Amino acid sequence: MTSVIIDARPYRLSFGNKIQKKDGFETVVLPHLEERVPVDLDVGVWGMAADGHVFSQHARTENISASGALLCKIEHELKIGDTIGVQVGQKKTRCKVVWARNTRSIDKIHVGVQLLSNQECPWIDFLPKTNGQEPMAAPGRRRWARHKIAFPITLHDERTPLRITATDISGSGCYVEMLSPFPIGTGLGAELWIGAERVTTRALVRTCDPRVGMGIEFVGLNTEDQLRFQEYLLAIDPFNCSIEHQSLKSRRAPN
Repeated sequence: MTSVIIDARPYRLSFGNKIQKKDGFETVVLPHLEERVPVDLDVGVWGMAADGHVFSQHARTENISASGALLCKIEHELKIGDTIGVQVGQKKTRCKVVWARNTRSIDKIHVGVQLLSNQECPWIDFLPKTNGQEPMAAPGRRRWARHKIAFPITLHDERTPLRITATDISGSGCYVEMLSPFPIGTGLGAELWIGAERVTTRALVRTCDPRVGMGIEFVGLNTEDQLRFQEYLLAIDPFNCSIEHQSLKSRRAPN
């Protein structure tokens, strides 16, 4: 026998629910849905459709939350679990397709998406404010603030050097938009510049989104070098880093 219990805590959408067993009974715990705010926004959406072809289009949001959104007017069938890129204004993010339904109407295909872990919310400015007058954000933060700037990097694998431009970078890693990303776990050499200083480091592919891009961690940089690189990024891009992260000063060890 299976019973259902509603957990009132806010949650981020997921594919599975916790199953608890007690006294021979299975209990499915369904978290309470996070509050959604009806907002009509123009968004850019791109990635790989269910038929294996790359797509890129404009769509609309029907409602949003700190961890996801309902998109409408999607023109391509999408696979559940696939990753797509979503852009609002100048802010880009990556989302997982949680569900999709063809309305067979002017709204075309409705798609429910969830922000990937540690992704910044691109529509956070349109969410209700907390008592501190800051938008409510989903939990989960990167160690370093990300800068949404074009930053040239050279990657080295066993073949030829690959000169790419990171669009989302910090002292610990970056995200690279490319149609044919390397598989998760691929080890690479990375070459970047801190001012006039050439820096080389080992890098590891941590995330891979087919037809979208990949996330890279600079595993060869020690904490001091990461901090130095982060300070350089802040110097060249002082107003465009995430305001949701702690300042660099608070990360420094006491003298």
